[in-house]
Amino acid sequence: QVLLVESGGGSVQAGGSLKLSCAASRLLIKSPACGMAWYRQAPGKEREFISSISGDGTTNYADSVKGRFTISRDSAKNTLYLQMNSLKTDDTAVYYCASRGWRIDTGCLDEYQYWGQGTQVTVSS
Repeated sequence: QVLLVESGGGSVQAGGSLKLSCAASRLLIKSPACGMAWYRQAPGKEREFISSISGDGTTNYADSVKGRFTISRDSAKNTLYLQMNSLKTDDTAVYYCASRGWRIDTGCLDEYQYWGQGTQVTVSS
């Protein structure tokens, strides 16, 4: 079953902008509130952490995207966003959203348990 669905990817020129969205299933009402994140994976490279947002709204960014990307969340819509500005060719990758897990007995889990299938972002020079 698909619990997280990314969208908004595409092809842009260097210096351009894109906004990615990640729609969470209604089955993940609790888990997204624990925290969500964006990762990316370029061809031939390891999956890379991009940004995260905690349950209380605290955000973190990888140094490679700090100042250019902004993560946000619309709790009412159960949707995660990633605004990407000043895109570089090195940003070309498949972008994935993820959600921390949640259990009724322990609450939020530390690991990102749920993952989307990714959306392609291609930045040309």
